[in-house]
Amino acid sequence: ASKRREEALDHILFFGPPGLGKTTIANIIATEMGANIKTTAAPMIEKAGDLAALLTNIEEGDILFIDEIHRMSPAIEEILYPAMEDFRLDIIIGSGPAAQTVKIDLPRFTLIGATTRAGMLSNPLRERFGMHFRMQFYTAEELSQIVTQAAHKLEKPAQESASVEIARRSRGTPRIALRLLKRVRDFSEVANEDEVSLSRAKYALDELGVNNLGFDEQDIQLLELLVSAKNKPMGLSTIGAALSEDEGTIEDVLEPYLIANGYIERTARGRIATQKSYEHFKLGGLKDGLFDD
Repeated sequence: ASKRREEALDHILFFGPPGLGKTTIANIIATEMGANIKTTAAPMIEKAGDLAALLTNIEEGDILFIDEIHRMSPAIEEILYPAMEDFRLDIIIGSGPAAQTVKIDLPRFTLIGATTRAGMLSNPLRERFGMHFRMQFYTAEELSQIVTQAAHKLEKPAQESASVEIARRSRGTPRIALRLLKRVRDFSEVANEDEVSLSRAKYALDELGVNNLGFDEQDIQLLELLVSAKNKPMGLSTIGAALSEDEGTIEDVLEPYLIANGYIERTARGRIATQKSYEHFKLGGLKDGLFDD
């Protein structure tokens, strides 16, 4: 509709776990709109001048893509608000009583923000995005198509069953599926095979430590830790210390898939393993007295 009206799109916010294609979709939107896209990440915008340099180089209808937008400082957000709402840049020159505000009109543009932590966005910033899209995990069928297409581009075709196997172990995430495909291709190359077979895919993925549910060593360690807690909630900082892992990695990378598939439950008091986790480790149930003293 915006293309037919020959006007800029409303500002767009993509949120969800990493690796689901937020940057890729932003580029597809730019292509569909016939617009130029400028890409940056919030941590790179440290001062007002950094943002001003980006905005003053934008042309009519351009797209500005800001990744990790939840990491933008409040001071930078304040400058971004009038740019998003009124397409105007307010710059303060000088300090103290002699300070002056210079207003610069900007061409109409579209801001696309991407974040793995929508809850960390301030309400004023979130409300200035006209469209919000939550990125969902892909199905095995969708990932299988992605793997098959990528395999052809890598000039190492994959049997349909091999594509399905790689997809099934990719945690619903295209980025992981493509990474695993490249490693499986390496195994196939060493074996002098013309294509990736199902048996080779299974062997390679097992050797890489990725089980049939897509769990790797970190996932197993996390689930074992929560199961050993005997159904007592465990805080994020405690989990991080026990696994020697950054809390952000646990919350953004490990947890989303495990929560979405019912292996972990996040409560107000912390994380607990679900019945599904106990069954995965063949430990019975939560209420069968397994861990009773």
